[in-house]
Amino acid sequence: MNHHTQKAAAGRPHSKKAPKSAVLRLVAWEVTRNCNLSCMHCRAAATMGPYTGELETDACLKLLEEIAEVGSPIVILTGGEPLLRPDIFDIARYGTRKGLRMVMAPNGTLITAEIARQLVDAGIQRISISLDGATRENHDRFRGVKGAYDGALRGIQMAKDVGLPFQINTTVTRTNLEEIPKIQELAMQLGAVAHHIFLLVPTGRGKYIVDQEITAEEYEETLNWFYDQRDKTPLQLKATCAPHYYRILRQRAREDGEKVTFETHGLDAVTRGCLGGTGFCFISHRGIVQPCGFLNAEAGDVTKEKFHDIWNNSEVFRNLRSFDDLGGKCGACEYRRVCGGCRARAYEATGDYMAEEPLCSYQPAGCR
Repeated sequence: MNHHTQKAAAGRPHSKKAPKSAVLRLVAWEVTRNCNLSCMHCRAAATMGPYTGELETDACLKLLEEIAEVGSPIVILTGGEPLLRPDIFDIARYGTRKGLRMVMAPNGTLITAEIARQLVDAGIQRISISLDGATRENHDRFRGVKGAYDGALRGIQMAKDVGLPFQINTTVTRTNLEEIPKIQELAMQLGAVAHHIFLLVPTGRGKYIVDQEITAEEYEETLNWFYDQRDKTPLQLKATCAPHYYRILRQRAREDGEKVTFETHGLDAVTRGCLGGTGFCFISHRGIVQPCGFLNAEAGDVTKEKFHDIWNNSEVFRNLRSFDDLGGKCGACEYRRVCGGCRARAYEATGDYMAEEPLCSYQPAGCR
């Protein structure tokens, strides 16, 4: 256990009620940290590298085998820019053969007609491309490279030409908060199947724009607006790094006299807020396993341990599965099992990933 984890776990042994294992639904795998952009919010502070210690092809294929032993999760090939990895299609193809649902998160600028065909041939079922501004100027400023907006739209068109579904991701900060409705409208116009919003977590380069983080009140207002869009758009909507949304979803449904069911709320009905260590994990370019890409608490190393041992036995993951052991008002909150607070924000604010979420205005019934 590293010193960060020791600090987080100090004085807080995991609950005996904590399940040893959990259903693995989603893996985000940073196959490379190399990137052709320089986004101001990047958790990895990625550049064109080179980066040492990246897993070689054989190690990547072995890792996919070990992930498949745990279950059949969605595997997001991310980065950096995953298309900068020369063996990326071999990796995607192998994961597909192993029964994993392979998806990819490129920035769009490197997608050509040929690459789009290769993505489909390798079994990639969906790509996500980020639009963080509704205009060329605003997106390029956010992404740190002139031409990023045009490149993203060009990549989207190439994906559409081969019938590859795509979603739009948006990181919400103070600089683009007012643009979110326009970005969502643009996503519909482009033919996206989904729009996922991400609330800024101040890690990596994101630490340097922490002043661009929205307030707890703006956070609440934005998530309520997002909830209201469910019946106004054909897009699948998902709020990520925004666990409060799952509390709001249940509050709003109760106000409307509804029950939260799969029929009425889709996957939102069967998921929870922070999935780090409970249904989701992140694997770095060097094989370090973490609860998510923003929470730098090391759960294991796939170059030294089997993936299933890490997923089932890591003390970090066991702690995160102990919802009743959350600190502060998160631990007292009646929504702790459906929200859980952002563990990465708690860690960045306090050094303890089990502490209360700092960006939440809700007062639990037991704290009023």
